Amino acid sequence: MSLNKSEKQVVVADVAAQAARSQTLALAEYRGLTVAHLDVLRRQARDKGVYLHVLKNSLARRAVAGTDFECASESMVGPLIYGFSEDAVAAAKVVADFAKGNDKLVVKAGVYAGKKLDAEGVKSLAAIPSKEVLLSQLLGLMKSPITRVAGVLAALAEKRGAGADAETAAA
Repeated sequence: MSLNKSEKQVVVADVAAQAARSQTLALAEYRGLTVAHLDVLRRQARDKGVYLHVLKNSLARRAVAGTDFECASESMVGPLIYGFSEDAVAAAKVVADFAKGNDKLVVKAGVYAGKKLDAEGVKSLAAIPSKEVLLSQLLGLMKSPITRVAGVLAALAEKRGAGADAETAAA
């Protein structure tokens, strides 16, 4: 089903608005995927806050023109699914993780921080832990010295308390 001119303008505007809010774009070829597999992929993307859609390549090129994602225009060939995310790794993670379990989805390219990524670059980006995990790791590192100092002080207090009890018992 082809779109008329006004419908195409709406699609381009929607994708351009999403691109303006996003940090990352992941492109994957979906040739041979069943509707059930695409539904699972879309559900996973929705859960992670990823805008994932099958788009006409010409409309996608128009939508990313003038943005950081324009460098991926030459990769927009063939049946592609586009994943945009505000989180730096979410789109790459959703696409790469799904591709691991399904050989029909092939990661083609991506863009992060205005730099084009090849398939391996997208997979490397997907290997980075999420923002929440990184923050919790940082908090754990910051909390660790304080916890150790508190443990040492508690041990010293216990030792002094035991020493005072021994002096009281001896007297």
